[in-house]
Amino acid sequence: MQTALVTGASSGIGRATSLELGRRGYHVIAAGRSPRRIGRVVAAIIDGGGSAEPSIFDLGSLVSTAETAGILAGSGRDLDVLVNNAGVGGARGVTEDGFEIHFGVNHLGHFLLTSQLAGSLRTGSRVVTVSSEMHHRVDGIDFDSLRAPGRSFFGLREYAVSKLANILFTRELARRRPDLACNAVHPGLANTRIIPAYLRPFLALRSLSAEEAANTVIWCATRGEAAADSGRYYIRREAHEPSPAARDDGLARELWHRSESWCEATTGIGN
Repeated sequence: MQTALVTGASSGIGRATSLELGRRGYHVIAAGRSPRRIGRVVAAIIDGGGSAEPSIFDLGSLVSTAETAGILAGSGRDLDVLVNNAGVGGARGVTEDGFEIHFGVNHLGHFLLTSQLAGSLRTGSRVVTVSSEMHHRVDGIDFDSLRAPGRSFFGLREYAVSKLANILFTRELARRRPDLACNAVHPGLANTRIIPAYLRPFLALRSLSAEEAANTVIWCATRGEAAADSGRYYIRREAHEPSPAARDDGLARELWHRSESWCEATTGIGN
């Protein structure tokens, strides 16, 4: 039985992805912060005849993420699919480690999780990271601004920076691990918890259901093709060119090195 880990599995796209992977015969490690809500997803998968287990940790805490990743890696199990889905949107503030909250959760937590699980990702394993077309709203990363709360209206710029980081991370991971199949995905505008409550009524008619938004995520996670398209960015099951900033391999390398340094400084664990 193949194993898939999905972050943010308690609701929205993560929940829809977890349930579908369970239906397709994967053993699902449903990851999230809430034992109660993650427990419901695990129970739903098992009740449907599938196999699942919970993994409770906070991507906004690098120590929590490192501890959980260490336990998973230490189990000796192979990981066939990793879906980096969890995220925050429209928030203000910093993580417990002092990083702007969108960057800290949406990128840095997933960077550390993926890095610590590197030994569990075998040849042919798939890493799918949920990004967004919002990444087009920024043309780079101001690294000096990432250790303070965001200042933009509704946090949209900070969210866009984190989604740009998701694509850059995917490109650099594909370069460093050519044995993996790594893709970033824009799932579409989904009516999920990541959209601030005050915006949902205005977007209701334009948004997708969580199941519809999960379609390309699941497709990228379960394709049987070789990893020739690793590093690509997908929308509606089709490869698209991301923004020029998202194709900047120098920026991708700088982001990787800085992320590596920040994670090591915070947790004491080298990647």
